Amino acid sequence: MGPGGAARTAAVPPLDDRDGAIWLDGRLVPWREARLHVLSHGLHYGGSVFEGERVYGGRVFKLHEHSLRLVASAREMGFTLPWSAEELDAATREVVAAAGLAEGYVRPVAWRGSDTLRLVAPGSSVHVAVAAWPWPTIFTEGPRGIRLSTSRWRRPAPDTAPVRAKTAALYALGSLAGQEAEEAGRDDALLLDHRGRLAEATGANLFLVIDGALHTPPPECVLDGITRRTVIALARERGLGVVERHMEPAELARATEVFLTGTAYEVQPVTAVDALDYPVGPVTVALREAYAKAVRGEESGGPARGAAPAVAGEGG
Repeated sequence: MGPGGAARTAAVPPLDDRDGAIWLDGRLVPWREARLHVLSHGLHYGGSVFEGERVYGGRVFKLHEHSLRLVASAREMGFTLPWSAEELDAATREVVAAAGLAEGYVRPVAWRGSDTLRLVAPGSSVHVAVAAWPWPTIFTEGPRGIRLSTSRWRRPAPDTAPVRAKTAALYALGSLAGQEAEEAGRDDALLLDHRGRLAEATGANLFLVIDGALHTPPPECVLDGITRRTVIALARERGLGVVERHMEPAELARATEVFLTGTAYEVQPVTAVDALDYPVGPVTVALREAYAKAVRGEESGGPARGAAPAVAGEGG
């Protein structure tokens, strides 16, 4: 999932004015020289695809799954990346090594170039960049909760948008919803789906603890996040029931715990949704601790995936 409200820090230098190098179209270039033209197709029509990855102990967690999904997202958006998932893995490792990162964040992104601004541009060039930089730990003194408000914006139906791709086109909704939530004094927004059922946060998957089991919306119009899948596997290893089902907003009142999952959020406790309050409960804490071990290779976190998914999905 993309960086969210709980991960913001003060006095951070702007992302276009830093030292270091970014991998751009096959080679490392100085950070400040990694540019795209203002008439790039991906900038104007929202067709860019991207990933969010975390570095733990110098290694990118589930790197190959992220690279596979970037390839699949591009395919879903109608273009082919010039590099394979394996080549993207190598590029990412090169960037992380060049930055000397032990703990950090990685952002691969791909977009159609400036060959044409014709809306339909199947033959346009495709560019890929990979950047990495230090990333703060969200939980510095144990888990702290965030507060959500339900957004007026909804996730689109699967037959109205490329919901299986991790694309800028869809993240515009999260940006609008998150801005409104912050203006209202909340940390993030909860979005419903096109039918008014619980969906996800602006860039993270949603879990409710009901009667000791995890309940989460099925990945029909939300991203099937890599963090989401990891946490589901960790829960099942611990004998927790996991139910993927459609849920109405009224079911928030039945939940004893609520949390979000995503690359940036990891396992993020939620302490309020609108007028409902929740504790940072034992299930959330246990899964957060298990995830912290999994990202450093101390837990399985589910089986490794060796084949490309048919379509893309994340969370994270």
